[in-house]
Amino acid sequence: MFRRLYYWVLSWADTPYGSAALFVMSFAESSFFPIPPDVLQIALSVSKPRRAFWYAAVSLLGSVLGAVLGYYIGYQLWVSTQTFFFTYIPGFTQELFDIVSQRYSDNAFLAIFTAAFTPIPYKIFTIAAGVCQISLLTLLFSSLVGRGMRFFLVAALMFVFGPPIKTWIDKYLDILAIAFTVLLIAGFVVVKYLI
Repeated sequence: MFRRLYYWVLSWADTPYGSAALFVMSFAESSFFPIPPDVLQIALSVSKPRRAFWYAAVSLLGSVLGAVLGYYIGYQLWVSTQTFFFTYIPGFTQELFDIVSQRYSDNAFLAIFTAAFTPIPYKIFTIAAGVCQISLLTLLFSSLVGRGMRFFLVAALMFVFGPPIKTWIDKYLDILAIAFTVLLIAGFVVVKYLI
């Protein structure tokens, strides 16, 4: 299923709507969509390496605006939507949500920045920020910094290395999915014990 969804996301790179699709996926991933926008950003950057930084900017804008939607869901709609998130969104568990909520009282900026930059499910942090009523400015600033570093790092790699990176990703997708899961678990450990 993951591979099918991955290829569906990639299919947008071969259309004239690639940038718009990247914006929508970046927006959605910040609140509910399971595939990170990096996948489409990489595919688009492979076909047009000179536009890699443009695609990073599109990802950043969509992701930060999507974080505002996540914040709104947590702030206004959490009571009526929490069952959906805990049931249908991969990685969105009550235990992790409670840990994130506790970490916000320690250092909200660091918690959001960590999720924005790493494979930790960012959507949990945007929604929890609304539930915990974290300052919207803190969410926006930490998201801009963390997501900006992440997407522009991808852009720099694509600009420098180009198509061989995509070929490598396609060849090793299953291994990457396992590595992503390991990183995800490691991210949960970081959130639980270090932040």
